[in-house]
Amino acid sequence: MPLIAFDRVSKTFSLGGPKLLRAHMVDLFRATPPKRFWALKAVSFQLEPGESMAVIGRNGAGKSTLLSLVAGLAEPAEGSVTVNGRVAALLELGSGFHPDLTGAENLQLNASLLGMSRSRTARLFDTIVDFSGIGDFINQPLRTYSSGMVVRLAFSVAAHVDPNVLIVDEVLAVGDQGFQAKCFEKISELKRAGKTLLFVSHSILLVRQLCERALWLDHGEVMMDGLADEVIKAYSGSAPTGASPVKA
Repeated sequence: MPLIAFDRVSKTFSLGGPKLLRAHMVDLFRATPPKRFWALKAVSFQLEPGESMAVIGRNGAGKSTLLSLVAGLAEPAEGSVTVNGRVAALLELGSGFHPDLTGAENLQLNASLLGMSRSRTARLFDTIVDFSGIGDFINQPLRTYSSGMVVRLAFSVAAHVDPNVLIVDEVLAVGDQGFQAKCFEKISELKRAGKTLLFVSHSILLVRQLCERALWLDHGEVMMDGLADEVIKAYSGSAPTGASPVKA
């Protein structure tokens, strides 16, 4: 049984951003419906246990929208999204963290939101802190952290909740080389344990290092789904002369 299944999934957003209630009421009585932006169009794929898939494409292709649907942060406008198992998502630096809480308090809160029991959190607390390299700052308010410290703590929590699916959206680009190496090793460890990785990046190097499969999106549509090297080759060849859609 696939861990993730998209069946002709489409997602739209209204143009103009969030609206007040009165604006929604006006839209209901308009002769013509307001224009909507199609972030995803009839996207279908399945991701099996243990697979590592990168989602690639230019800015605005629909990559982050796809990850949000997998993480349960949004609902599709059309089609169905099925996710079987626990998902740990790193979609935004410090998402779900509160700046006035200490690192320790944010660790415990975030672990709870990701489905980790209180007893497991207590048992792994020192391991998570040690992996993050936060040190004594763990008892300081999050507002005193650098962006690199925040992502190190966020990744450390997500990587230790024993997820079935780990979702990573470009956050590994933040932090020093030493911590990036630790992240790669932790992801490799999760892959060896049979976990599934869904990864968004503009970097060819990272995609090739972490993923065997790639899904190429363009304007919300699937252009290609297959072996990472083959998809990268086709995607790179789609760039205008003198431009490169992905970073080497």
